[in-house]
Amino acid sequence: MQAVAARTTTWKGGETIMRMETGLQARQEMGMKLAPQVIQSIEILQLPLIELGERIEQELEENPLLEREQEEDENSPEPEELREDAEAEPDEVSIDEGKEAEQFERLDDLTDYYEKHSAGEPPPARLGDAEGGGKQEALENSPCPDPTLEEHLHAQLAYLALEQPIAGICENIIANLDDRGYLASPLGEILDSMGGGHSAEQGRKALEIVQGFEPRGVAARDLKECLLLQLDPRDADYELTSIIIRDHFEDIMKNRMPEVARSTGCSLESIQDAVDKIGSLNPRPGALFANPDAPHVMPDVSIKDDDGTYEIVLENDWLPSLRICAYYAKRLKEKELDPKTRNYLTRKLQAAQGIISAIEQRRATLESVTEEIVKAQKEFFDRGEMHLKPLKMQDVADAVGVHVSTVSRAIANKYVQTPQGIYSLRRFFTGGTRKKDGDVESWDVVRKKLLQVVQDEDKKKPLSDDAIADQLNKQGIDIARRTVAKYRKNLGIPSSRMRRRF
Repeated sequence: MQAVAARTTTWKGGETIMRMETGLQARQEMGMKLAPQVIQSIEILQLPLIELGERIEQELEENPLLEREQEEDENSPEPEELREDAEAEPDEVSIDEGKEAEQFERLDDLTDYYEKHSAGEPPPARLGDAEGGGKQEALENSPCPDPTLEEHLHAQLAYLALEQPIAGICENIIANLDDRGYLASPLGEILDSMGGGHSAEQGRKALEIVQGFEPRGVAARDLKECLLLQLDPRDADYELTSIIIRDHFEDIMKNRMPEVARSTGCSLESIQDAVDKIGSLNPRPGALFANPDAPHVMPDVSIKDDDGTYEIVLENDWLPSLRICAYYAKRLKEKELDPKTRNYLTRKLQAAQGIISAIEQRRATLESVTEEIVKAQKEFFDRGEMHLKPLKMQDVADAVGVHVSTVSRAIANKYVQTPQGIYSLRRFFTGGTRKKDGDVESWDVVRKKLLQVVQDEDKKKPLSDDAIADQLNKQGIDIARRTVAKYRKNLGIPSSRMRRRF
């Protein structure tokens, strides 16, 4: 039922009168809409192991009808009422048979509990839970965060115990460094921002002090100065290297070594050694501190070799097993329960059943997808990366009997521990090119072979893209020159002219 606008035309005395009217009109429509349970299953499926653990902990905090499934303690007292309720199966809710309910803190009035919980107060603590023990242990075992670049430099500045105004200028210089470690503002503007009264000589002295801190190259104003600050004047080749950076930087960026040799009067070998040293310097010293820590990877699946037979193990041991709380399920059956509380507990029961079902579905899907990956990539697990085969998600989806989007979600951000190391599950899905013998080689293997050809080439006579294609053709890989050029650029390999060494 929806409101629609209708236009009515009336003829009166030869004149046309237009009149707009509104009314209600019923109309049937068909459409696709995902149920909340389906949306939740999709979200759970694509969560990696660590995030799934966080999601479970959140559900345990928010849902009183969800609890951990723990081993029974024969010595722990248990009210007879709860014991009888655990053995009886309610008519309206489903509870695992043979499971005895944990002892919970009694709530005399569920309505009062609902009002407190809705107002934002935390749910009552359950007996047997450690009072902050787990959180305290995690806090104590958490690694101390690494210092930032600014903190690292301030620690060195404090060690010098400089007097004012030099110390204040140094602090302002440090505050104006960007993520690369470069001085983002002109030195004169920094002095002016301090209220004046500071000479240019004081500014230069302070800048020299900061530029002497670790990491070397910090507080530089451009790339050349950053590289020059990292050179050691005590090195025998210091003078030549500094001259190349100051006067011939563009030439070495374009690999014009003979021109640099003619200008400096040095041999090509000396120039090449100096350029190699320049290449070992860090053009972004501040990036050592600006980059965040690498994310912790925890494999969702382990593939273990058992005499040529691969066993798939889902790494779910540290995740808590969930079940429905028998106590609240029993209270839900009570006839005198007020409608408001009954509605709340019913919704929480459905949510608890949904999360348990979604986790089980995730486990089954991930296990089935991994089994098909092992079947298709057995040579990879036997012999290593160079034997990775082309594999499409659609092929795995057809074998498992699910939609291809389900496979995509199942492998998203998930890792597997294999005899060859830890890999992303998405790593096993790749296209390929047909070889001359009719077999198909994956694109990743082709790229690795291309990289190997470049590494084995004569650096004084590097191979062109056509020559690389010929080398790969000799290995049975039918590949065009333009494809070689595309793969070479993707791998960050410069052209043959830039790879040449003199």
